[in-house]
Amino acid sequence: MAKGYQSNKERQEIIAAMGKALAKRAKFACEWCEGKEDLRPWEYGNRAELTQEDVALLCSNCRQLAVGKKGEDHELRIIRNALWSPVPAVAEGAARVIAQSRDSWAREAIEDSLIDEKVKEELLR
Repeated sequence: MAKGYQSNKERQEIIAAMGKALAKRAKFACEWCEGKEDLRPWEYGNRAELTQEDVALLCSNCRQLAVGKKGEDHELRIIRNALWSPVPAVAEGAARVIAQSRDSWAREAIEDSLIDEKVKEELLR
């Protein structure tokens, strides 16, 4: 248990060290909805080697969506611009949330996005 705790602590320190660079990249706004309240890093996936490409700066509502909160259609529409980010944590993370919606706009947005083709295929099945 101590080893897992230490590993998690080190990972959190790596993410914290990215803070200024993430904030600058995000222009001090949520990378999904552009909100400015309660911004914190959110880790996409669980890669062994963590880079800035694996972390998005999100507001509290978008972090809740990212961890499974069922989004209302208007919330999902707000984050669709994130699909065109070159950062996987931003674009692919948002696509996974938007895929909750079975409306045609969501499918079209994912099809047209910059996300990895394998991820698109998985989400559009």
